[in-house]
Amino acid sequence: MTATDPALTALAQGWCALSLLHGKIDAHIERALQSGHDLSVREYSLLDVLSRQHSGPGGHLQMKQVADAVVLSQSATTRLVTRLEARGLLTRYLCDTDRRGIYTDVTESGLALLAEARPTNDKALREALDDAAENPQLAPLVRTVEALHVPA
Repeated sequence: MTATDPALTALAQGWCALSLLHGKIDAHIERALQSGHDLSVREYSLLDVLSRQHSGPGGHLQMKQVADAVVLSQSATTRLVTRLEARGLLTRYLCDTDRRGIYTDVTESGLALLAEARPTNDKALREALDDAAENPQLAPLVRTVEALHVPA
């Protein structure tokens, strides 16, 4: 295949469209969360992921699992956890069964902020998708996102 291969060109154009859609959605949600709740998209995502943990077997995520869920490196995730812990939104403690393990839980303040921010996030997502659906290049991707049914 050459650089001018139509299949590669179409693939690159599709990737660019997907990247554009992600960027538009991310920026729109970022503005809404920052202005309404002093949260970044990454902070919101981290609080959301951690709020879904439970006390049962396998209920707490390891830092690598958290990093994968919020699409950050482990070191960036640790820095983000530290910032949110300093704000009183998260707490860390040692695992009872493995002293090398550190758990991170959302505090009551963090849960309250997350509950307050969730409608803002959802509204901003809907607005960004509706706006993107007006763009013929992005409309098929919006339909695909809307058709996804990811299990909780």
